[in-house]
Amino acid sequence: MTAISNAPAPASAPAIRLLVDSANPGQFFACCGLLELAHRLWNGATGSFARDEFHIFAAGAVAKSNSLRELISTFCATPLQQLDSEDDTSSPIRLGGSFQLTLDWWHDKRSGGNRLKVWAGRMSSIRIARAMQSAIADPTVQNESLLNLATVVFDPLEQDKKVEPFYFDSRRGANAQSRDIGFAPDALQMTTTAFPAVEVLCLIGLQRCRPWPADNSERDRQRHFGYHTWVEPHSPEIVPAAIHGLLSSQGSQYFRFENSFRTDQKKHKAFLRATLIGGSS
Repeated sequence: MTAISNAPAPASAPAIRLLVDSANPGQFFACCGLLELAHRLWNGATGSFARDEFHIFAAGAVAKSNSLRELISTFCATPLQQLDSEDDTSSPIRLGGSFQLTLDWWHDKRSGGNRLKVWAGRMSSIRIARAMQSAIADPTVQNESLLNLATVVFDPLEQDKKVEPFYFDSRRGANAQSRDIGFAPDALQMTTTAFPAVEVLCLIGLQRCRPWPADNSERDRQRHFGYHTWVEPHSPEIVPAAIHGLLSSQGSQYFRFENSFRTDQKKHKAFLRATLIGGSS
């Protein structure tokens, strides 16, 4: 059965174009997060993938005035609130203002959201999220290449201290394995460039939009996941069905990726680059 979106019909041209690598699961779910923010800010935005771009559409008068810069600037001006004052590492996070969104998917055991959690130990969810949000507040980086912004990220409250990311972006994950690079960056307390837009927008996107376990064995279901792109504009309410391949969409692609352990303790994880399995022609 095909779901029907009640969202406004898209404008003839997208209000936002964003360069995206759909085989990078962090970028893919960051697009879902950006769509979530646009939908809440502009009351009815839709989005779709087109080759190496992600498009967001908005109808009527809104489409004439909105932009990626407006959306990201509004998001960056909206404080992130730690809801559990006694849990610095994994407290649910509240994004208020125009968005009114609670982020707590990493506590969701029922639908497996907790299996996607990549940070552990002393890593603080709220500190990382605030730092990544702050790193994209500069209007000069709020353009179609936002997901490719690579920079060392600093704590906005302690600007001399660097902050490591969640490890949603697969470009980080591919360089986080000790066996691949010959030493353990975490053990040496090394700090390298992060992709802040991917990290914070993916955190938002996974609240509603999740990949599904892609293997049969219990062990692999914990770490291997799949997702589909979609090419027809959908609102966030419809997107989960599209991600699971439940909507017929010519031109969509199916990817699988691993949420891999990146330390010997097997606590910290990282999204690895996805493999293209197939697609509809």
